[in-house]
Amino acid sequence: MRSLLLLATMMLSLSGCAFNSIFINYPSQISPVKAQLNSPTPQNAANIVESKIDGADGLLYAQEAGRSAQIAGNFEASKQYYQQAVSAYVAFDDKAKLSLSDAGATASSLFVNDNVIPYRGPGYERIMLHQYQALNYLFAGDAQGALVEVRRSNELQSQEQARYQKSNKSVQAMANGTIDAEMNKLSKAAGTTTSSFLNAYSYYTTGMLHEILGEPNDAFIDYRKAAQITPNNPYLQQDLVRLAKQLSMPQYDEFKRRWGDAVLPKKGDGQVIVMLERGFVPEKQSFTVPFTIHGNWQTASLATYYPNRQPVKQAQIQGLGTVLKTAPLANIDALAITALKEELPAALVRQAARIYAKSEMARSVESDTKKRNNDIDYASIAMQIFNVVSEQADRRSWLTLPEQAQLARSYVKPGHYSLMLDNNPADPIEVKSGRTTLVWVIDTGNYTRFYSIII
Repeated sequence: MRSLLLLATMMLSLSGCAFNSIFINYPSQISPVKAQLNSPTPQNAANIVESKIDGADGLLYAQEAGRSAQIAGNFEASKQYYQQAVSAYVAFDDKAKLSLSDAGATASSLFVNDNVIPYRGPGYERIMLHQYQALNYLFAGDAQGALVEVRRSNELQSQEQARYQKSNKSVQAMANGTIDAEMNKLSKAAGTTTSSFLNAYSYYTTGMLHEILGEPNDAFIDYRKAAQITPNNPYLQQDLVRLAKQLSMPQYDEFKRRWGDAVLPKKGDGQVIVMLERGFVPEKQSFTVPFTIHGNWQTASLATYYPNRQPVKQAQIQGLGTVLKTAPLANIDALAITALKEELPAALVRQAARIYAKSEMARSVESDTKKRNNDIDYASIAMQIFNVVSEQADRRSWLTLPEQAQLARSYVKPGHYSLMLDNNPADPIEVKSGRTTLVWVIDTGNYTRFYSIII
């Protein structure tokens, strides 16, 4: 009886948790959202997850809802959803020690799986949250508000890295051969990306805003940070040459030698900047290892990414008097893969504790059965089935983010232009003398959406 009560208590303890994510993998829950975003009616996507924002995984669902509304062009609604996610992050920051609810969730995870733990996104998601909130402000006509958000995004890039190094220092040595092999596989999949906390897309957005708002020295700093992460982007290279020349910086001669002389606007020209996002980040998969402890079956299940990254197609932009080809600025998929690699040692610590806890529970149930002299060990069988079924890898992540961000820019004469990205026509854009027209393009696969603003 005591064993059955233990099982019942465990199930009841899950009632306040993110029950869906515990037994139903998160990617399958978000699949309808992504399908809606890749349809003619993306405005309905946010509604699918809005009702879940008040739950234990509310931070994640708020990010998904904010991004969904943003892709649909509803920047005001997106701003509200993102603010809910920002508030959730702040709540995590403000907790000096675990609250009773967090302690309960952490304890439950020892008997169930990591999906019980309330979702706190990896650093790169939080960084992109502020960057996307900045774009909401920008497209609402508030450039200063946007600058505040991207500055916060840049600050977080160093803060999140420091937090990761501090929290993982004590567990790095615990990675066994299986985890080491998995981390090596993820490293190869991530390519040249070595940190999930350094995002050239965020740095470029900050630099662009600094420059447009008349702060060229700050712009140069952020462009240079972006170029250090993505050194082969020709538009970033030209930005650095141009600003180094305009500011009479000592680096100008070196930059000119490496990348050619600066291309400066002619009198009366305006500037067009195209930021292109393509696809969706990959979904986490899982790998499971069955084994026995004390004669009872246990399973270990951890998240991973399959090494099947394909090159993202660069786009050709026509309609500006010359054909522009976009260049990769940031591989968001590589950031996601690297973030998982950084988290694996800590996940292994939790996994080891969970396996031991489940094993001890199974032994306790078996002992109770023997004391009652039962011929059929129903409770022990039920416990083993529960252990197998409940051991689900934590596959939660922000899945409506793009796979890759690309960049293109050009100076053109004032006027109205009809752009064509590959075979996808956009609404006409206007270019004004001495101003910047920002064109934000979101390609979800079957549909491409264009948003533009003169800054």
